[in-house]
Amino acid sequence: MRLRALSLALTLCLSPMLHGQSGNPARWTEEAANAWYARQPWLVGANYIPSDAINQFEMFQAATFNPAINDRELALAESIGMNTMRVFLQDQLYTEDPKGFLQRLDAFLAIAARHHIRPILVLFDSCWESNPHLGPQHPPIPGVHNSGWVQSPGAAELSNPAYEPKLKDYVTGVVSHFAKDERVLAWDIWNEPDNTNDKRFDEPANKPELVAALLPKVFAWARSAHPTQPLTSGVWHGNWSDPAKEAPVTRIQLAESDVITFHNYGWPEEFEARVRELQPLHRPILCTEYMARGNGSTFDTILPLAKQLNVAAINWGLVAGKTQTWLPWDSWQHPYVLSQPTIWFHEVFRHDGTPYRQREVDLIRRLTGRGTAASKQN
Repeated sequence: MRLRALSLALTLCLSPMLHGQSGNPARWTEEAANAWYARQPWLVGANYIPSDAINQFEMFQAATFNPAINDRELALAESIGMNTMRVFLQDQLYTEDPKGFLQRLDAFLAIAARHHIRPILVLFDSCWESNPHLGPQHPPIPGVHNSGWVQSPGAAELSNPAYEPKLKDYVTGVVSHFAKDERVLAWDIWNEPDNTNDKRFDEPANKPELVAALLPKVFAWARSAHPTQPLTSGVWHGNWSDPAKEAPVTRIQLAESDVITFHNYGWPEEFEARVRELQPLHRPILCTEYMARGNGSTFDTILPLAKQLNVAAINWGLVAGKTQTWLPWDSWQHPYVLSQPTIWFHEVFRHDGTPYRQREVDLIRRLTGRGTAASKQN
């Protein structure tokens, strides 16, 4: 792995030049990152969007922000032993109304804290609709998985260098506001940055190059706020075992992240192989997306393995709702309007709060040693 070490060292040495801000705080050392992880319980949670929201706008806009449903659904998560949620933000929410957005995010964190849940906050996201806009959102497309999710920044903003100061203000404004806040577990700088969404949407042809140029700057902006929480951006595709074969964005992600995060929706053999590829980095490893039942990624097979490997496990989806992510990815080609899939793809709970599979929630409680059933036994 000497080649990887040299590659990462070179990338980090070049970082100040890429950032244009050589005075920024440095990436955490391996020792600091592992010390932070040693202080955490085993981290288990879900990617959370309330069931009444189709996307990040509906979750946090003033007109649709719903503390009551957040409280009810995070109580479900706490009841099965979950202690973290991965929560997506959106830059336009801050640009439009910085004070109001920060107040609503603070209120959400207060609700999460009451349920002993410390979220990972996601600043940017390259997935799904490329033309995000404030205000009312379109209703879910019948039978289609995650039909209203939006990117941040959108295609127009990503392509416009003049918009960059607003992105910087968003990152520094949000991170600095919560930089010392113990209710925040970590900052996920950019979700799947070079995801081109199978060219399903109108996006820049050079999107990966645009992201590769901006991603180091975003890390630098976040570090300039001196957060006490670690920064990360999860690798999600390609070869992670050979620096010579890594995509440019993957190389930046691995070089800049204080703790290593990754996504995997495959069989347990693939999950373990991906973890083994990342272990030579000698940093904590958190899986921030997994669990797609129809793909072979299930709680039954992945969660015990993640615990054995000391890997945090954050599945996609908590309560079935407007995102419709109980439907599989192929619903984009074949909408489930006349019939339902044989098994749910994502989600833990039905809309009424009952488990999709009781065995799954029992397993999560047993492996975490927390939750309602665990507390009754103690």
